Amino acid sequence: MDLLVVGGSGLLGREVTRQARCAGQRVATTFHRRRPDTDSHHVDIRDRDAVVALVRAVRPAVVVNAAYQQSDWATTADGGTHVALAAADIGARLVHVSSDAVFSGAAGRYDETRVPDPITPYGAAKAAAETAVRGITPAAVIARTSLIIGHGDSQHERQVHALAGGATGALFTDDLRCPVDVADLAAALLELAASPHAGIHHVAGADAVSRHELGVLIARRDGLDESALPRALRTGSGIPGPVDVRLDSTNSQARLTTRLRGVREFLLTPCR
Repeated sequence: MDLLVVGGSGLLGREVTRQARCAGQRVATTFHRRRPDTDSHHVDIRDRDAVVALVRAVRPAVVVNAAYQQSDWATTADGGTHVALAAADIGARLVHVSSDAVFSGAAGRYDETRVPDPITPYGAAKAAAETAVRGITPAAVIARTSLIIGHGDSQHERQVHALAGGATGALFTDDLRCPVDVADLAAALLELAASPHAGIHHVAGADAVSRHELGVLIARRDGLDESALPRALRTGSGIPGPVDVRLDSTNSQARLTTRLRGVREFLLTPCR
């Protein structure tokens, strides 16, 4: 097998799988709850022995780990460790997907040299997984990304549609991120997998926008009433999480032929 996508039933995992198969690669995936296709294997990545047994059976040249669970340390931290151990066991190349949640937001802009300083349990779990991956498989790529937008299929897009329809909630005007198109991110991950590069890479979109501006852009693309989107401030709300995390992907973009478009560009294309 050329590629094993761990977390293949998720938004990013499905797009990585689609692009790799379109390029002629032999791809297997894993799932926990929803089987994405017939060549997918059920595995609970919290179970180290099960992960190692599966990877030994499939024997992929490359493993992309796109699995996570925000509310579960065992899936995000321990599971990431188990995947790294399994990849190292058979000598497979590993691309581990991480998050801008590893940062507190105190610095605003973050390049790859910044040391993680998470302030949420999810961010701490992602940072712990990064540490484990770097210790187990130093040649691995750790790809930190931001809000993933999926042509109508991401949680952010679904939230905007719900809010435009009158659902309770709000979009923060002071919470800045660098959203990335799922197709751009998947292409970049596959390009990094085929490269000699190792270590931490920031793979996020070129534009920094607030969650409210992101919502407005989604609403405009989808023909929704942008004035119906409620505004709020994260600062002082009591809702935990970093406020301003802008991933600087300049160094990684210089290594890639895949262009990491900004959200103001890729959301101009209507959903199909």
